[in-house]
Amino acid sequence: MNSKVLNAVTGRLSLRPPQAESLSRLAHALKMAPELLQHEKDVPAVLSSLKSLFPTLEDFERDFPSLCFALATGVGKTRLMGAFIAYLHLAHGINNFFVLAPNLTIYNKLIADFTPNTPKYVFKGIAEFAQQPPIVITGDNYDQSGAVVRESLPGAFEDVRINIFNISKINSEVRGGKEPRIKRMQEVLGDSYFNHLAGLTDLVLLMDESHRYRASAGVRSINELKPLFGLELTATPFVESTRGPVPFKNVVMDYPLARAMEDGFVKEPAVVTQRNFDARAHTPEELEKVKLEDGVRLHETTKVELLTYARENGVKAVKPFMLVIARETAHAAQLLALLESDAFFEARYRGKVIQVDSSRSGAEEEAMITRLLAVESVDEPTEIVIHVNMLKEGWDVTNLYTIVPLRAANARTLIEQSIGRGLRLPYGKRTGVAAVDRLNIVAHDKFQEIIDEANRGDSPIRLKQLILEAPSSDDNKVSVQVSSGAMTRLGLTNLSPGPSPEFGRGEREQDKPLSQWESPLKGIKGWGEGGAPVFTREPELQAARMVMEVIGKYEIKRDLVPTSAALLKPEVQQVILQEVAERLKPVQSSWLAGESFNLADVVAKTTAVVVQQTIDIPRITVVPNGEVTTGFHPFKLDVAQLHLQPGEREIVGQMLRTNEQFTLASEIGLVERRLEDYIVHALVDYDDVDYFTHAELLYGLAGQMVQHLSGYLPEAEVRSVLARDRRLIAREIHAQMMAHFWEEATEYEVKVSRGFTELKPCNYTATAGRAAIAPGDSAVFSPSLGIAVRHFRETVTETGRIKQMLFGGFERCLYPLQKFDSDTERRFAVILERDARKWFKPAKGQFQIYYKLGTEQPEYIPDFVADTDTQIFMVETKAKGDIDSQEVQAKAAAAARWCRHASDYAAETGTKPWTYLLLPHDEIVESKRLADFQRFKLTDS
Repeated sequence: MNSKVLNAVTGRLSLRPPQAESLSRLAHALKMAPELLQHEKDVPAVLSSLKSLFPTLEDFERDFPSLCFALATGVGKTRLMGAFIAYLHLAHGINNFFVLAPNLTIYNKLIADFTPNTPKYVFKGIAEFAQQPPIVITGDNYDQSGAVVRESLPGAFEDVRINIFNISKINSEVRGGKEPRIKRMQEVLGDSYFNHLAGLTDLVLLMDESHRYRASAGVRSINELKPLFGLELTATPFVESTRGPVPFKNVVMDYPLARAMEDGFVKEPAVVTQRNFDARAHTPEELEKVKLEDGVRLHETTKVELLTYARENGVKAVKPFMLVIARETAHAAQLLALLESDAFFEARYRGKVIQVDSSRSGAEEEAMITRLLAVESVDEPTEIVIHVNMLKEGWDVTNLYTIVPLRAANARTLIEQSIGRGLRLPYGKRTGVAAVDRLNIVAHDKFQEIIDEANRGDSPIRLKQLILEAPSSDDNKVSVQVSSGAMTRLGLTNLSPGPSPEFGRGEREQDKPLSQWESPLKGIKGWGEGGAPVFTREPELQAARMVMEVIGKYEIKRDLVPTSAALLKPEVQQVILQEVAERLKPVQSSWLAGESFNLADVVAKTTAVVVQQTIDIPRITVVPNGEVTTGFHPFKLDVAQLHLQPGEREIVGQMLRTNEQFTLASEIGLVERRLEDYIVHALVDYDDVDYFTHAELLYGLAGQMVQHLSGYLPEAEVRSVLARDRRLIAREIHAQMMAHFWEEATEYEVKVSRGFTELKPCNYTATAGRAAIAPGDSAVFSPSLGIAVRHFRETVTETGRIKQMLFGGFERCLYPLQKFDSDTERRFAVILERDARKWFKPAKGQFQIYYKLGTEQPEYIPDFVADTDTQIFMVETKAKGDIDSQEVQAKAAAAARWCRHASDYAAETGTKPWTYLLLPHDEIVESKRLADFQRFKLTDS
């Protein structure tokens, strides 16, 4: 198993844990059964070898080895296919792949995803494919690809070829025992393309959504290609039969929907109805209309929630849409007419509904598909999609939030149909906002049945499979606390990770102790040979520890100690000496007997180390002085996306996995005299909104909203919407108000409470033991720490794993070990080691700088602090494409402001000014000097 390639592919493609685990299982399978890579092999023997590795593997179910990876919808099977191909090529030199798609939709999607410069390109991040991307050969162009095939001459560089074919088309070609077109003679090849592929010695078969065509005639024909092995991907690892579902026997990875929900990779599905609703009291037509109307109410509410979330958090806006599942084509046409008619919310959705089925052809079909594929775009008007059969895989949208099923089906089928297409998350992860993370299934007539079905033990929402595999070296983690260089130099920490983990028995050459830098401290200027601690005897250590405690008290005495250098003044040393001596009196008799030492010498040496191993970081707070006034600038409310709809009954929903309930209902008994009062009374609940100060603005904004609602609703319905959704409306208005917030004070006072602060310990999680070191790895094992430590100058080939690594060997860093978030940071550390006097990466809480992001004020932790002869740099390294993002700019503004105040304090104390640098990653190369980055200086405006 090539661990370097495995970790590189995992990191570069940013694989999610279930994807990474799947790739790891393939790598372990190839390690356990290397015969998989041989064209001639004993298939039963390979199966026997792999059974010991995968408890769920019973049979390949084919003439060649075939492994199934079952991952829940929404986790990312296409990206996993890309990871499989990248790994097999980079680790094992495989160049030829045959990818099967079950239908035209997925076929077209796969071609797009394997084509460079497309939005969801699966190889983005694989450097080897950036210069020479794989050649994509399809079922439509393979007969023109002969020249490409013939170009591969012996000894020439081999291109990676990905053949993508639609199995449904092949199935149609082989009806009646005919040969598929791929088997027919191609003059340009001198043979059929099928025979050309069958003659390849390194062909690997990948089958997307393999449950759709497992036993089809087309697959039986494809089997004659005799690939090295097959890789199947599906969310449903079983085949339907008259006796029920028949499970696959070749599953080696099972990550079902229940685990994906629990891990937060998909939306939470919820079933929705009206409170006390009796479906039997309505005709089928009435029931359909009620479900559609309630679906639209949910849709409009969700639209506001998504818009408000985007505004509050400074992220891209998401336009949700509603999916209506029709019985058949004629029914779909009837629904389209209803949804666009005056009888349905007065035709407010006319032009915003599309019907997707087989009733159209030619230009109409192309226009329909174009609108369907663009449904995620905020500029595309579609808000309702009518679909006859939503079970077609390959329609990967992230903005489906409301589903209204109108076709007859049992509860289990409704669950499986509904959750299949709507679970993908628009932001790639859960947000913590229920409405943003939830998929609503409107099922008034099936509400209780769906709840009961979801609570069954074998429900796809409940069913989880967890199989414990053999432990991996990467599973053994240890928490390492790295104290500052000053603490380590004084001997007040042993850099221990705590209880020593159990390591493997077999030692390799790499398992030897650190040779060139036995201690992570070795080589640090002024620390003595090997970085030996200043104090080793227990009495001296206790005294030094007491000195550090006293110094901590003096941080706040700016009049006596304005900077750390002031600790070296004789009068300060004398005061510290007296206090330390006083504190030590109760214990001196017990441990000084027979052991004498010079306490003044301990104080002198300890303070010298502290000053040497410190960059003065003042504690700065900015407080208003005098009267503070706040307010909001007047503005025009953005109501373009707000189309809330009325409803007579309370809507109730229940989460299928957790059984939590939520409602959309008016507040009982709340009747306001003026329509605007519904909104104003909800707005004044916010702590930063004062009625007496902001009354005019509040009523102005509320009036704009009432005017907007009155533009498409009669007054009675406007009141209904305001009574039910006043808090939702207020939240959206408040989010817009925050963009126009201002604060003024008579003046602001900058308070410096400390002239310097002790460096906080850093806490890291690292892989424990010798087994973490791969063969050929430059890392060495530190017995004192129980972890592998890498020299910071060594090139990191597995950049995707850099966050798991600890680095040492520094001379000028104020910590003996550091962790980097990217290889860019490691390269910048190389520059700092050359050009800075001293530097470090701050821990959380070291600076206490806070920045404003939406309604939150998170803490900003800079990447680096570096001390030079003339100034102190605070540095942030960022991907070039992220520099202009709202969050990065908000952090930069807060940091630049802090640096200005710190420079003002430095001018008072005669120390160095501070400068903030925001560096694009592509500028950080070792040929540059630290001074060259001055052009990226940011100042506080």
